[in-house]
Amino acid sequence: MSTDLGTALTEGSPLILDGGLSNQLASAGHDLSDELWSARLLAEAPEAITEAHLAYYTAGADVAITASYQATFEGFAGRGIDRAEAARLMASSVELAREAARRAEATRPLWVAASAGPYGAMLADGSEYRGRYGLTRTELERFHRPRLEVLAEAAPDILALETIPDTAEAEALLHAVRGLSVPAWLSYSIDGDRTRAGQPLEEAFALAADAEEIIAVGVNCCAPEDVPRAVETAARVTGKPAVAYPNSGETWNARTRAWDDSPTLTPAFATTDARLVGGCCRVGPETITAIARALGRA
Repeated sequence: MSTDLGTALTEGSPLILDGGLSNQLASAGHDLSDELWSARLLAEAPEAITEAHLAYYTAGADVAITASYQATFEGFAGRGIDRAEAARLMASSVELAREAARRAEATRPLWVAASAGPYGAMLADGSEYRGRYGLTRTELERFHRPRLEVLAEAAPDILALETIPDTAEAEALLHAVRGLSVPAWLSYSIDGDRTRAGQPLEEAFALAADAEEIIAVGVNCCAPEDVPRAVETAARVTGKPAVAYPNSGETWNARTRAWDDSPTLTPAFATTDARLVGGCCRVGPETITAIARALGRA
């Protein structure tokens, strides 16, 4: 297989993403009840992040998504961290994943995706699952571009523009990644056949069809049952490889601050037409191994 991720997306078996970084860190005893979420550990416990990535590579993941989802200049500033140190911490997220790949000593290629979560993740008020922040595209682009520049400079294999709730933010990100010389994927958080903000997925995916920087399009942080139709739509509308990494199927109860219901994600979802498959919230290494087996990889 080619060591170029873009080429690998079109050759051979689908590539396997990791699972939820936060639940892996929590299972190791780290408290993530903080507005910075897992990004706090970039400063306080970087080795824990490397170990979490290593667990997923060992489980069968080909691609690790960095701990930069909620890492922003604004978020770090709220904790008294200046701009230079914030940039260093963001860049370190890529190196921590690279170190995990080295430790994995795998015979297959391993890649690193630098995560860039939505504007609402920085607010830490749940708005990342609603979108429609009341900001213009220019304002959103102005928010995203500086940290995308930092992440791109750290030389990941790809940028993961993930959990995007609406088309306004997607448009801003498509402008923000121009000229960075690093490919990206764009994945929406969805509800049924619409974005979290309510736009039809055909309309949402179509925005990325002609974006040269975007080499895969799809969904994440969604219900497993929403994946097959979304993957079909993404591939059909854009002609690009699809990415899919849903949640476990459990439901977060904001009142009790606990997970309700039982997992509904099964490894069979990985046999959709997605070329990048993995898991998001509440999906751990054991599920990634099961996905690898379903794809004949373990």
